[in-house]
Amino acid sequence: MSASNERVVLIGFLLTFTFMIAEVIAGLMSGSLALIADAGHMLTDAAALLLAWAAFRFGRRLSDSKRTFGYMRLEVVAGLINAVTLFVLVGWIAFEAVQRFMTPHEVLAGPMFVVAVLGLVVNVVVFFVLSRADKEHVNIRGAMVHVLGDLLGSVAAITAAIVIWLTGWMPIDPILSVLVSLLVLRSAWALFRNSLHILMEGTPGNVVIEDLSKALEAKVPGLKAVRHVHVWSITSGKPVATLEIGLTSGADAATVTRAVKAALLADYGITHSTIEVVWNEAGDNCALAVDAIP
Repeated sequence: MSASNERVVLIGFLLTFTFMIAEVIAGLMSGSLALIADAGHMLTDAAALLLAWAAFRFGRRLSDSKRTFGYMRLEVVAGLINAVTLFVLVGWIAFEAVQRFMTPHEVLAGPMFVVAVLGLVVNVVVFFVLSRADKEHVNIRGAMVHVLGDLLGSVAAITAAIVIWLTGWMPIDPILSVLVSLLVLRSAWALFRNSLHILMEGTPGNVVIEDLSKALEAKVPGLKAVRHVHVWSITSGKPVATLEIGLTSGADAATVTRAVKAALLADYGITHSTIEVVWNEAGDNCALAVDAIP
């Protein structure tokens, strides 16, 4: 799936970057803040998509003695940077909007409308391309948030062009720019929070530690106790776990360990788990090992 993600992100980058150049020129020529804001957003989109592509590219590198999990965490870092760039963009648009209210600018509705419609088409195509990838991946989700913001920006620019053409009311341009920015801000916060949660090694959303421990104890024969459970994600969709287990008397450690790993994979999608069997001091009475687990 990683190779597919890499391919669709690269296609999205090429489409976005190409149209972004045209939109910058058109925004400057028409004097539209909505177009300029959308072009700025497309610039961050292009950068985000390029960064996401690089993260997928480097993320496929194998682990080594210094990076035992490889470069997979780069994908999450890229998602965090994407969110931060959206925050910066929203601040810039708000500043520009205030300036436009204080000093109104003439906007050419005709060129603005044509370019905004073309931008809408490009954004729809890019969003469709990205939707064919793994939408649960934090980097793909981040790229889709960027493109969705662009899509809304194109709709706002189209609306502003129509209003200006019909009424000549220029303030509609910065007003709609700010409204779109507020929608983008909400999505950016969700992306920032999710990326930071992974970087802080937070528990995946489908895992409740207490429930996981009880479920394993009830499901796995020969398992008497589960303690010291830690579950986190290396990157989006790559959960890992460590835990200590105590066995019932006479249980086979290898058999129970395999059963616990199988349950973690089947119930929680945890493909990598490290399990320590706690023994008593004599090393031969598994039943007493439970008392040794704090």
